[in-house]
Amino acid sequence: MQIQKISNFFQRAVLALIIGFAASAMLSAARGDSAIFDETAHIVAGYNYVKNLDYRFNPEHPPFIKMLAGLPLAFQNLNFSKDSGLLVSGGAKGDQGYWTGVNEQWWAGNEFLYKSGNDADKIIFSARIGPILMTLGLILLIYIFALEVVGRWWALLPAFLTGFSPIVLAHGHYVTTDVGAAFGMIAAIFYFTRYFLNQNRNNLIFAGLSFGLAQAIKFSSVLLMPLFLFLAIAYSAASLFHEWPAVLPENRYRKSWREFARSLSAFAAIIFIGYAFVVYPLYLYSTWNYPIGKQVADTEFMIQNFGFRPAASLNIWMAGNSVLRPLAQYFLGVLMVFQRQAGGNGAFFLGELSSSGWWYYFPLIYLMKESLPALLLIFVGGIFGFWRFAASMRGSISDLLEKAAEFISVNFIEFSAISFVAIYWASSISSPLNIGVRHVLPTIPFFYILATRAIKKWFADQPVAIEINIRDRLLNLANSIFNVWVKSSLVSLVVIWLILESSLASPNFLSYFNGFSGWREDGFYHATDSNFDWGQDLKRLEKWAEKNLPETDKIAVDYFGGGDPAYYLGDRFVPWWSAKGSPKDEGINWLAVSVNTLQGARGIPAPDFSRNPVDEYIWLENPYQPADRAGTSIFIYRL
Repeated sequence: MQIQKISNFFQRAVLALIIGFAASAMLSAARGDSAIFDETAHIVAGYNYVKNLDYRFNPEHPPFIKMLAGLPLAFQNLNFSKDSGLLVSGGAKGDQGYWTGVNEQWWAGNEFLYKSGNDADKIIFSARIGPILMTLGLILLIYIFALEVVGRWWALLPAFLTGFSPIVLAHGHYVTTDVGAAFGMIAAIFYFTRYFLNQNRNNLIFAGLSFGLAQAIKFSSVLLMPLFLFLAIAYSAASLFHEWPAVLPENRYRKSWREFARSLSAFAAIIFIGYAFVVYPLYLYSTWNYPIGKQVADTEFMIQNFGFRPAASLNIWMAGNSVLRPLAQYFLGVLMVFQRQAGGNGAFFLGELSSSGWWYYFPLIYLMKESLPALLLIFVGGIFGFWRFAASMRGSISDLLEKAAEFISVNFIEFSAISFVAIYWASSISSPLNIGVRHVLPTIPFFYILATRAIKKWFADQPVAIEINIRDRLLNLANSIFNVWVKSSLVSLVVIWLILESSLASPNFLSYFNGFSGWREDGFYHATDSNFDWGQDLKRLEKWAEKNLPETDKIAVDYFGGGDPAYYLGDRFVPWWSAKGSPKDEGINWLAVSVNTLQGARGIPAPDFSRNPVDEYIWLENPYQPADRAGTSIFIYRL
């Protein structure tokens, strides 16, 4: 009993250390990073949902993460004017401000953060606290999930891989939805499988609430619906397969109908609970003061070009219904996501610019962005997992069906994880939206869990020869020691290597690429945007200017991100872009360019991508040899 208490204490201590490192690393990065591109809209939207109960900003994303970010802001005395600014169109001032315009989220966010007398850095850091806490919750959730698959001590390994992952640490401290989506989807899968393995009311309720949470965080969570339907049918089919011989022939079809009806009813109940008790209340709260006429007009405008008009018309009708309009706002976001994916998004990858994307984008970018120690563990685990699977695929068709049914019944949690990864990756690969590894982030912790499961089984394999004499005993002992030493050394190598890797990457987690892909300095040659440059280094440019520029010197800046160069650089800042030519012609000797903009100017356009030659920075000599850098992503040139 005492040994068990000591063991439990050490397990909790190790888990606390993992969470503590992640918290410290993310808080440090959150203080040093300027606002990334999406945060400008997300922060003002979240503040508006919580403070003003109005959803006119950023409907293309669900509210939960933004509300979590906006909660601490609601208790601060912040300036936010609904009458600020005029909409400028064609050089003439109109009569609309960002409050009366249609989804003027970027304008409103820039005004709120940088032009209303608020402390932008304090707002940004405060807003990031909620997402950081959710990221720490994800680490704990992975540990709890892994307990069901690999047991107590081994569950620490996937928790460690998650807590020290540069990908998770990069996106876990921003006001974005990707890590939150991982939390929501993994929690939903965890409780869904729990319900089917132990069908009671509490598990059903938790499955429904976690499903609803996932829907309230990211719209790609709708993939859980076909996943859950497939899993419900597969679990019922596996159960029936085992019971089929024992059921009387005249009762078999009745038994089958009852089994599938029970599973489908549970599936429907989970969906209903999620939308009725999580999604609807959150949207009801955040649309409470959103005028119904304004909601209808905004909805009509934002989906006026949506291809499937019956869906658009239904959405507009729902927006005008006082009871259904919270769901109409959710439905609007779903349609906007479909609309955006259909249109694609310009992206840079491996020297090329494209709007339609690349089918190999996500497999390659994951191999570039994942840490080498984690890849090593996943690779070894994958080899042994595949070897076991291939070895089991022997026998007749009936034997294979029996093995499949047994695997689903006995290993339903692992089967669910594998199915989710397959569905999510198939959806991601088929999407033209290729702007970051973050879009497959919800699947990455499952790689860690499944790899750990395979490694644990590998540890259990101890080849032993028949012992006839003392020589055989000594050989067996040596063989066992060798196996334990080699396998333990592998896991120890992964742990130590990843600790060093993450420590060295801090605080520049966003621009992290592994050692085979350029590390954090040269990864931009492969990909930019949220893989390398999302605008996080503007505050570091401010520090560079304070240290290196005389007070009278100007610096031309072509910046990509959610920050405001004028807010940080003041009178030194001169807005710039390629078509203006060299700043030196205007007596400015310094130029700073975001590498995302640079690669957009220098990359080779695919046939589906058009670019004006004046935007190509042809006049910039040696564009990849700047005089200095601010952080990793802003190149500084002495002209």
